[in-house]
Amino acid sequence: MKKLFTSAIAIVAIAFATNVYAQSNKMVGGAAMYPTKDIVDNAVNSKDHTTLVAAVKAAGLVDVLKGAGPFTVLAPTNAAFAKLPAGTVTSLLKPEMKDMLTKVLTYHVVAGKMGSKEIAKAIKAGGGKAELATVQGGKLWAWMEGKNLMIKDEKGGTATVTIADVFQKNGVIHVIDTVLMPN
Repeated sequence: MKKLFTSAIAIVAIAFATNVYAQSNKMVGGAAMYPTKDIVDNAVNSKDHTTLVAAVKAAGLVDVLKGAGPFTVLAPTNAAFAKLPAGTVTSLLKPEMKDMLTKVLTYHVVAGKMGSKEIAKAIKAGGGKAELATVQGGKLWAWMEGKNLMIKDEKGGTATVTIADVFQKNGVIHVIDTVLMPN
């Protein structure tokens, strides 16, 4: 009986630990994001990022974002893409627009792993605003507006980080509500 009781306690402890572990993973688009998976393997499970995933595939960037990195990805949601003028996404997904699509997507990537704490330190060091260099070669600016982390693009558009610090094995994703546009 004692052995059965001990086994039952062990099973409950394992179930509890598994549940706690699962809850510690950020949820994005209804799916848990696992820090043991890469950026692409997590993003494909988010129902809020189907447009971004399709764009990454069309641009041929899957292998890059599955690479070692580390990368900081500012990931626009489907709703962010829907804010673009009618026909923009359809146009960008055409094979002849691959260079432009790649330019827009790589503008959303910063080399290195910059969680919100690192971005906050850069903002403090910059006197309230941090300049971030994108892998596309452009610049973004980050600052705090109350408790919101804001990102400004080269055209003057702004995005709000809606989910920060979605850590991946090859970087970090910050979900944003607007597509950022390079010059």
